[in-house]
Parts: sequence; structure tokens; C-alpha cells
Amino acid sequence: MKSSLPRRLVAECLGTAFLVAAVVGSGIMGERLAAGNVAIALLANTIATGAALVALILAFGPISGAHLNPAVSLVEAIDRKLPWNEALPYVLVQIVGGICGAIAAHLMFGLPYISLSQHIRSGPAIVFSEFIATFGLLAVIRGSSQLGLKVVAFAVGAYITAAYWFTASTSFANPAVTIARSLSDTFSGIRPVDVPFFLLAQISGALAATYLFRWLARAA
Repeated sequence: MKSSLPRRLVAECLGTAFLVAAVVGSGIMGERLAAGNVAIALLANTIATGAALVALILAFGPISGAHLNPAVSLVEAIDRKLPWNEALPYVLVQIVGGICGAIAAHLMFGLPYISLSQHIRSGPAIVFSEFIATFGLLAVIRGSSQLGLKVVAFAVGAYITAAYWFTASTSFANPAVTIARSLSDTFSGIRPVDVPFFLLAQISGALAATYLFRWLARAA
């Protein structure tokens, strides 16, 4: 039985909050414990994020679909799997949840609840990386969705874990997470001025993957 819209929105908000708390919190913890070794800090950030994604998709998937990502909600609406009048509320609560997750992470580590990031993530290579990261994420979701929620959960977790390392941007691949991370002047942050370019690349990558897989499905 499909959950009511309010229940699904709460699930999306809470799930995205926990995702951002995992991203930001593990970045803070990793940086504090790595003694200046950026590779170790990134590894800690990567493992925590990938593991959190698996757990959160399994936990919230049966309720809301566990999009936890405006790009995913957008393509679900394009594919008519999510009504357009529900897609906007999904996106809004994901953004709100992400911001709450960043605030929660800051409070857990005794930091100001919001601090605009000074972490520079700009340039054509970085923006192209976000296109590739989001294209790959939507391709993985689309390709594994017919195999069931459990497969999607582990596929997404594995992909993001890998994409942290093979993309120059460390694979944000999520507009809500990107916005939330701009409010965190920590290891995982991104300058607010760099956010619009990331969002454009993410949406473009999601749309490209969606239309490509439509064509592939027809070819099959």
C-alpha cells in the first residue's frame, strides 16, 4: 500500500538530513583524525557516505522511494513515476532536510550551526566531473531498478563510493546535498558561488542519463 504524501515527504526530509549529516559529519571527523592527511580524510568521508546511502535507501525506500535527491525526483517525474504536483514538494523537503542535516552535523561537533563554505570547487574540469558523476548515478539507478530496492541500495552506495575517487569533484551528484554543503565551512563544503554551476551540471547529467536510457530501453 502506497504511503500518503505527508508520510513520504517526512521520509524524504529525514533521509536527506541523515545523508548530509553523514557526509558533513564524517568529513569533520575524518579531517580531525587524519592529522593533515587529505587522502585519509577523504577515505573516511567516502566510506561513511557510501554506507549511509545503502542504509538510508533500505530504510526509507519502502516509504518514499528514497530519492533523497532532487535530480532523482525530477527524472521520476519526467518518467511519470512521480506526479509533477508531488515532485516539487519532494524537492523542497529534500533541500530543507539537507540543510537540517548540515546543521545537525555542526552541532554534534560543537561548530556554529551554519558557516558559509570557503572551499573552492570551480573550473571546467570540476563542473564536468559533476555532470559525469550525476549521469553515472542516474544510469546506475535506472539500470538496477528492475532488480529491486535492495540491489539499488547497494548499487548506489557502491557507485558513490567509487565516484568520490574517480571524479575531480568528489561526486556530489545531488542538488540538495550541494546546497547544504555550501553552508558548511568544513572538509566537505563548497563555496556558495560555485553551487549554481554544480546544480546545472547535475541536472544536465540526470537528464542526459534519463533520455539515453529511454533510447536504450526502446532498442532492447
